Amino acid sequence: MSFYFDRFESRKPPAPLPYSPWRELLYQFVATITLVVGAWYIWWRWVYSLNYDALWFAIPLALAETFAYIGLVLFTANLWKTQDYPQQQPPKTLSETLEAPLDEDRPISVDVFYPTYNEEEELVRLSLLDAKKLHYPHPIQLNIHVLDDGKRKTMQALAAELGVNYITRDNNMGYKAGNMRNAMEQTYGDFIVICDADTRIFPTFLENTLGYFRDPKVAWVQTPQWFFDLPEGKNLRVVMKKYLWYPGFALGWLIEKICGPVMIGQDPFVNDPQMFYDVIQRRRNWANASFCCGAGSIHRREAIMEAALKAYSRSIDTVIDEVMPDISKALTKVGKKLEKKEAESRLQERLREAVTSQIIHEIEMTPYKFHVSEDIYTSIVLHSDHGRDWKSVLHPGVECKMLSPQDLQTWTVQRFKYAGGSLDICLNDNPVFKPGLNWRQRLMYTSTFWSYFGGIWNILFLLSPVIFLFTQVAPIASYSIEFYKHIFPFLILNELATMLGTWGIAGFKSKASYLSFFPVNLRALWTVLRKKQIKFPTTPKERQEGNFFHLVIPQFMVIVLTLAGLIYAGYGYHQGSFNNLNGLLTNIFWGFNNILAMSGLVLTAFWKPDELAAE
Repeated sequence: MSFYFDRFESRKPPAPLPYSPWRELLYQFVATITLVVGAWYIWWRWVYSLNYDALWFAIPLALAETFAYIGLVLFTANLWKTQDYPQQQPPKTLSETLEAPLDEDRPISVDVFYPTYNEEEELVRLSLLDAKKLHYPHPIQLNIHVLDDGKRKTMQALAAELGVNYITRDNNMGYKAGNMRNAMEQTYGDFIVICDADTRIFPTFLENTLGYFRDPKVAWVQTPQWFFDLPEGKNLRVVMKKYLWYPGFALGWLIEKICGPVMIGQDPFVNDPQMFYDVIQRRRNWANASFCCGAGSIHRREAIMEAALKAYSRSIDTVIDEVMPDISKALTKVGKKLEKKEAESRLQERLREAVTSQIIHEIEMTPYKFHVSEDIYTSIVLHSDHGRDWKSVLHPGVECKMLSPQDLQTWTVQRFKYAGGSLDICLNDNPVFKPGLNWRQRLMYTSTFWSYFGGIWNILFLLSPVIFLFTQVAPIASYSIEFYKHIFPFLILNELATMLGTWGIAGFKSKASYLSFFPVNLRALWTVLRKKQIKFPTTPKERQEGNFFHLVIPQFMVIVLTLAGLIYAGYGYHQGSFNNLNGLLTNIFWGFNNILAMSGLVLTAFWKPDELAAE
């Protein structure tokens, strides 16, 4: 059976970004100045620049800028330094991964989990065949398991054909987390590798990750996810030649000479995770706050089970504490009537034992919490286990490849799950103030959750130029020299700091994606606030057919309103009714930036994978 990604099979993953202590020091210097200048700008905005004739506009925008500045502070802390965890030689035996050696040492045992529900059998076959190629320089017990929540005879037959274990269950409770819990009850490996159905693991995975577990405090290792099927795109000059002939080719060539290579159609959904893994997650190693992202990770079973047992015990104690006061009150009344305090005490003790026994049978132990974001949830549980001080590691090298979303609908479903799951954890379990986390970990988790609230202030940044262009009502007292003196140094320094901090990875696409992500973020926030459950749909591995324009109507409306505002204000200036030239120029720049940021996502609604490849 052939797949659309067959032509990409020979691709090689990018190497980890090289570390430069001098560039890191320069980043820290520029970032510190940026934060100081940014604080100066925010202070000036609140104290001197508010337009008191339009506080309905001025205050919300100043708040948005303040919240965005807080996000910048958190992002700067996240990117502060690279401190890779030392990679060690793969252990020969299990004792080399434990605090106390075993009396009778033995080889390491590893379980590889492939949870699946409705993915094609032939797609899973490719993943299993790659898993069977795993090698290790020492004797090792390797067991590969298909965890089939689809309960398919064809999948069972595939597992038998390839000689791997097949595990299913009677129900689908807990979705992927429940599926993995069921598998953990039936397996015994010392370490567990978590994969998705499309995770194509490299032969060196165990050899390059198990060495970290020589430190008995390491609970899990996350490797970068690499989407090997991303479109390569075409050079700007080639695309422009198609539409403008040789003049377009010449113009494209000139632009690329000035700006560097510009690829059209490359990574249309900004799925390339290198910014997230190689920059954001990798820079959290110094704080022991790199969290698990599911596929491509390997876990110490002892850590997962111990955390589950502690959570199980706490759940029982919580329920008992909620139930027993009412029982005690009832028994006290009975005791007073009978005037038999000793009998009352014995009865209360026996009743507590009976209640505890009942609760133990009703509460289930869940190694992976039944949650749409079970991976980050488990990370928080382990990081906050103060008695054990578990460590996490982001291994910088790519050790597996997987498939990216191939259409806007799949992309939107995936991002909604990420946003909704993270916001649900943030608002309902308050992990930032969870006992056991140190201040560094709290800072990093705050950075993660804060970013998902960005839709609130991003919508204000997108609509502000529209309001000004149509009404001439400014959110600041005036677009004067004082305004430019405060904002320009901040913006320039911020761009320079971002470039230094993310050296080697283009930053505009990530910023544009974050800005255009506002409808999904807002919908996820509204869903969580209404106490609605975030759904657990599996991410489709093939392109969904249809027109996806309805998914980008909010972004399209921002473009339309901004363009209409620019035309309206431009015509008004030409007629003499629009007399704020500085404000007009500032908002023209602001508006075009918003249009450019929104247009990328809008165009993805009509993108098809083979359009550029077929030329």
